[in-house]
Amino acid sequence: MPIVVTGATGQLGRLTVEALLRRGIPAADIIATGRDIAGIKDLADRGITVRRADFADTDGLAEAFAGADRLLLISASVPVGERVANHRRVIDAAASAGVSLVAYTSTTHADTATTVIGATHGETEAYLRDRGIPSVLLRNGWYLENYTSQLPQILQNGAVVGAAGEGRISAASRADYAEAAAVVLTAEGHTGAVYELGGDESFTLTELAAAISAAAGKQITYTDLPVADFAQVLASAGLPAELAEVLADADRGMNRGEMYTDSGDLRRLIGRPPVTLAEALAAALHH
Repeated sequence: MPIVVTGATGQLGRLTVEALLRRGIPAADIIATGRDIAGIKDLADRGITVRRADFADTDGLAEAFAGADRLLLISASVPVGERVANHRRVIDAAASAGVSLVAYTSTTHADTATTVIGATHGETEAYLRDRGIPSVLLRNGWYLENYTSQLPQILQNGAVVGAAGEGRISAASRADYAEAAAVVLTAEGHTGAVYELGGDESFTLTELAAAISAAAGKQITYTDLPVADFAQVLASAGLPAELAEVLADADRGMNRGEMYTDSGDLRRLIGRPPVTLAEALAAALHH
């Protein structure tokens, strides 16, 4: 049962490969792909097949997916305007290769999302359906790491800054999302499923600030900004303008409840409670 993991050079892809190994999939049955495979040479040293796969290279995708039975399509981290076209090429190549199941890392409520990123996921989901390939949708929520990675700056500034208002966010760790992906790739009964994935405990950014205060022993507040102002803050911090606008737009979606789910799907898939915000903060602060 050869399994392709796209984006294995990224954090979620790498974690999924490790989760597949933990679930007993032989290294020889895992095909790890990425644009720059120098970053995953160590996987080849462990017996995993490593292949170059550029989402913009149709011929290269056909070669990368040859012999595969199942495939994890991790949404591409390219300019937003190119995402859907790249995803379609991957789906077409998977169909041509005879892949029996495509698992796609989408986003929470992709079918109704109003954000720029959400729309690209919704279009990709629709294309998967139109192509008729057996699939499972992993609608991953926000990463806890999106906040824990900012802890040094948050602690320095004494504030969480965003544009999410009091919208609730059901975030989870990359490792838990990766484990869920490994489950649906290796177990039967998931074809056609749509999983809304997120942590069991949702929080607002005000509550995030309070949780950081409790964990770090330092008063942290939440500063809520208009979306355009938040985009300017992100750009002034060095982010490319397009990325700054996309992230600010994501906060707008959070304010509308688009990153909240109480489905419990993640807990059921991985067979345990997902890592909580408090646990993630404690681990990051004591790393």
